[in-house]
Amino acid sequence: MKDILKRYRLFLSLVAINASVGLAFPEIGLKSLSITKNNLIEMMSVIPPIFILLGLLDVWVDRATMIKYTGKGSGLKGVLIAFLLGSASAGPLYAAFPVAGVMLKKGSSLFNVFIFIGAWSTTKIPMLTFEAANLGLSFTLTRLALSIIGIVLIAFTTEKSLNKQQQADIYELNR
Repeated sequence: MKDILKRYRLFLSLVAINASVGLAFPEIGLKSLSITKNNLIEMMSVIPPIFILLGLLDVWVDRATMIKYTGKGSGLKGVLIAFLLGSASAGPLYAAFPVAGVMLKKGSSLFNVFIFIGAWSTTKIPMLTFEAANLGLSFTLTRLALSIIGIVLIAFTTEKSLNKQQQADIYELNR
C-alpha cells in the first residue's frame, strides 16, 4: 500500500488540490472536472490503437533488423528512418513515448530515438499539408528546414549530454 501511495503521490496530490478548489469555487471545480473528462476520453481513443501497433512492432520486427536500420551504426539511413517514422505518425506527442520505448528495447540508438520524438512533435505530414494550404508553401518549407536542423541539433546535444551510465540506465529501463 505504501508503494502505491508513493508511486501515485503526484496524482493523488493533484486530485486533492482539485477537490479543494472544487469545494471552494464550484464553477472552477466543474470546469476542471469537465476538462479532465474530455482529456481522459481523448487519451482512451488514442492509447489502445497505439498499444496494438506497439505489440505488432514488437512481434513483427526482430531486434537484429531494428539494430541494422536504426541502431548505433545505422548512420544517415537510421536518421531518415526515424525521421520518416515520426513524420508519418498520428496522434498526440504522449503517444510517441511508448513507441520510443519499443525502439530502445529493440536496439535503436538514442540519437535516432530523439530524432523520432522530435519529428513526431514538429514535422507530421498532415500538419505540413495544413500549413502549406493556409500559410503558404514557402513558409512551410522554411519552417520544415529549420525544424529539421533544430531536431538534429537537439538530438545530438541531448545524446552527448548523457554520460555512458545515464545512457545505459535509459536502455535498462526499456528492457
